[in-house]
Amino acid sequence: MDKNQILNSLAGICLENGTIDPSLYARYEVKRGLRDLNGKGVVTGLTRISEIISSKTVEGVSVPCEGILRYRGINIEDLCAGFLNDKRFGFEETTYLLLYGKLPNASELEEFTSLLSHMRSLPTNFVRDVIMKAPSKDMMNTLARSVLTLACYDKTIDDNSLENVMRQCLQLISVFPMLAVYGYQAYNHYEKGKSLYIHRPDPKASTSENILRLLRPDKKYTELEARILDIALVLHAEHGGGNNSTFTTHVVTSSGSDTYAVMAAALGSLKGPKHGGANIKVVQMFADMKKNVSDLKDEDEVKAYLLKLLHKEAFDQKGLIYGMGHAIYSLSDPRAKIFRSYVQQLAHEKNRDEDYALYSMVETLAPKVIAEERRIYKGVSANVDFYSGFVYSMLDLPQELFTPLFAMARISGWSAHRLEELINQDKIIRPSYQPIMAPEDYIPLSER
Repeated sequence: MDKNQILNSLAGICLENGTIDPSLYARYEVKRGLRDLNGKGVVTGLTRISEIISSKTVEGVSVPCEGILRYRGINIEDLCAGFLNDKRFGFEETTYLLLYGKLPNASELEEFTSLLSHMRSLPTNFVRDVIMKAPSKDMMNTLARSVLTLACYDKTIDDNSLENVMRQCLQLISVFPMLAVYGYQAYNHYEKGKSLYIHRPDPKASTSENILRLLRPDKKYTELEARILDIALVLHAEHGGGNNSTFTTHVVTSSGSDTYAVMAAALGSLKGPKHGGANIKVVQMFADMKKNVSDLKDEDEVKAYLLKLLHKEAFDQKGLIYGMGHAIYSLSDPRAKIFRSYVQQLAHEKNRDEDYALYSMVETLAPKVIAEERRIYKGVSANVDFYSGFVYSMLDLPQELFTPLFAMARISGWSAHRLEELINQDKIIRPSYQPIMAPEDYIPLSER
């Protein structure tokens, strides 16, 4: 047999001997995916970093409520309103809040922002020797490779003291935009034959401004573009300890591993389409809708397309309306609510009012269609991914950078959780798995 035949054969053997009867999970009371039968996450830790509220108890019964997200006890809506009313950028302030558990005063914020700016640099020739070598379309793997290579430049890589880990985290928060955007520029040049642009960050600019500056050939952007991207970073910076990549941060930190390995593991977790890639699916779904619906202003035609999605007759045949519903939120995702109020402004600036009208129509129709078809009565609403992909497309961000942009924001939350794990825990996270195989006798090779 040739190599492919051997691999196919081995895959068949693996499948035959690796499949577990689904009924056994119920028999042994196994919490599949660390969730109980009602889909509620199993409590595996305590955190003071963020809180998600999606239900309230009324007369002893848990009922859905409008979603609330709090960073360090502060409602995300109030946090965003605070810096937006002051016409400031908020990601740096949010990062300070997540890491240190309190809002900075003016001088503390200025000092912290200056520190991040000072750390926004890479080792000599790092771009040439690491990022430009072996460019890949997969920006998340490129980003992880760069993070692991940065470890080679750190003489105190294994020092897990609070001070040293904090330094490492702040440096990675600062350089993630450079690593991701430079990685994309290398791919865009060497693999797609486009012009190569490597811009230096502006030390006086915010994180969101620098992302746009690094990405665009002319380094130009509007104030509205930068502010909406800043909001996106704030909304994606943290979302409780139970999401997949943040839990990965806790697990790998608990083993005593170094900061670079922890962040690379978190990147690998976020990369999965079930976690960080959903907004790409939303954009692709709408592109398919435009191809297959003759009148995008006709609610009946759009509803018919949504039904085809649920019946696995359209787009990727997965039976999903991407951007709708959330594992925790039901009535509303507070991040989507905040985003929605600014999407219309950007759509108007970008002459994409018709696209915005289509998104608004789908946001209204989809919950009704899902409720009717799936008989879901807890409530289904648009999640943050529904609008983030649309926003990124209006900002002319390439799809290859959608998930890395998520990482540029979420590393603030990952860093906060790594520090929390180091401060409070001294045990390795080691879950238990129930063995279900029968004992087998060893058979000598000559007798098999």
